[in-house]
Amino acid sequence: MGIGRAPGGPEGTRRRRGQEYRLDDHLGIDPTRQAWDAGPGGSEAVLAGVDLGTNNCRLLVARPRAEGFRIVDAFSRIVRLGEGVEATGSLSPAAMDRTIAALKVCAGKMRRRGVTHARSVATEACRRADNCADFLARVRAETGIEIEIISSAEEAALAFAGCSPLLTAEPARAVVFDIGGGSTEVGCFEIGTERRRSLAGWHSVPVGVVGLAERYGHGHGRVPPEAFEAMTEEMRGLLHPFEERHGLAASAREGQVQMLGTSGTVTTLCGVHLELPRYDRSRVDGGYLDFPTIERLSQRLAAMSLEERAAIPSIGRERADLVVAGCAILAAICRLWPVGRLRIADRGVREGILFGLLAEGLARRKTDRRWPNRYQAGL
Repeated sequence: MGIGRAPGGPEGTRRRRGQEYRLDDHLGIDPTRQAWDAGPGGSEAVLAGVDLGTNNCRLLVARPRAEGFRIVDAFSRIVRLGEGVEATGSLSPAAMDRTIAALKVCAGKMRRRGVTHARSVATEACRRADNCADFLARVRAETGIEIEIISSAEEAALAFAGCSPLLTAEPARAVVFDIGGGSTEVGCFEIGTERRRSLAGWHSVPVGVVGLAERYGHGHGRVPPEAFEAMTEEMRGLLHPFEERHGLAASAREGQVQMLGTSGTVTTLCGVHLELPRYDRSRVDGGYLDFPTIERLSQRLAAMSLEERAAIPSIGRERADLVVAGCAILAAICRLWPVGRLRIADRGVREGILFGLLAEGLARRKTDRRWPNRYQAGL
């Protein structure tokens, strides 16, 4: 059953339902063997996380387990909420209508699944738009979903928390990034004994695939090499202050850094590389791409027309005009930190939200088994 679109294809519940995440794999949460859902009524808890980004609207619904959570439903749809925001400073009526339609689907799923605790967040488009308060009031009135606008710092923390379980024990340093529609976040992790991960620093750039594609205006056709280089060098310059603070490039050249990326850009490229007839998360999440393959794929996509990119199953019409801008951002990251290969994460903010709800639930159940909190679902 299709329930929206993942990068280049539908993301149905059958692609995510049943997947389990361990709490002790999550950054910042100590291992526990205590069942989260122990106690009167606790077994009925159902959690949900909504991530409303500049380009996508995503939902995960999960049930707590003794050591983490199990996905029971998912939804993802490209809504382009931030379309035109860079030029006008406002959310357009069409973008708001598309987004509310997607959020109504999310609300329906949350009701049907009996969600008891939820958190819904919005990121860069809503941080920048001057009419966002009116939009969120409309969302509340038409869908019942209460959305909070989070800072770039919290967005990075949630994204990194959601994907960090894919970091390996070695090398001991890691570059983790999230290429979004309206911003790009990069983090530096230090990995200690027993894979304990600590975030040593992070950097957010208010440039993502939507704004970059709109500004350079090459998304609807072939992208000349000089335009691709201009986008790449712009991003490289914006990311360089982070490199100056953490000195990761030298360590990367010596093989002492691993790289993990979460975004539609990296999952799409992986799908293209695997020549998937339709997007399959099970074959993408946790996979690897080496840098020569990334460069080859990026050059190939930039040289295509919009129609040729749209014909690739892992891209589709909805991402055809944005994927090259994403490739340029990725190229800047790869050139700045020559790790040699990238691990792909099809997970991020939504998983980070669920881990946060689990952590709060564990803490609150020690003092109040009813667990009243600001994330109680009002659907």
